Amino acid sequence: MSIWFNDSPRESLQRAAAGGFADHIGVRLADIGPDYLCATLEVTPQLHQPYGVLHGGASAALAETAGSVAANLCVDPQRFMCLGQELNVNHLRPVIAGVICATARPFHIGHRSQVWGIEIRDAAERLICVSRLTMAVVPCRAAA
Repeated sequence: MSIWFNDSPRESLQRAAAGGFADHIGVRLADIGPDYLCATLEVTPQLHQPYGVLHGGASAALAETAGSVAANLCVDPQRFMCLGQELNVNHLRPVIAGVICATARPFHIGHRSQVWGIEIRDAAERLICVSRLTMAVVPCRAAA
């Protein structure tokens, strides 16, 4: 059974992928299933911290992007939007290069909040980062 509001979330996924910070650093929305969303990021020297490994902020941005897009695909976009409230990130393994993949799955999808678990893995399927993202579900406001 699908958790998505829209019967065809792939179309919504493509619209969500364009522009903004995540697009600027190279986050790509890659796959969507009945209860998960995957986003990828190619680790390049531009995303390294001074010691030559992936910057933790890039992992956090990838995790928040995957969870945030997923959360917003679970609500009626004419009535609600989901905004990040809290992000917890644990870095488990350094990454120097390659493509990493964040998979977001819900722990809780409620009327006022959502909680998502995001695992980031490298190309060898090794767990490099785990995150928990809390999203507030708020009513859309009329455009000013």
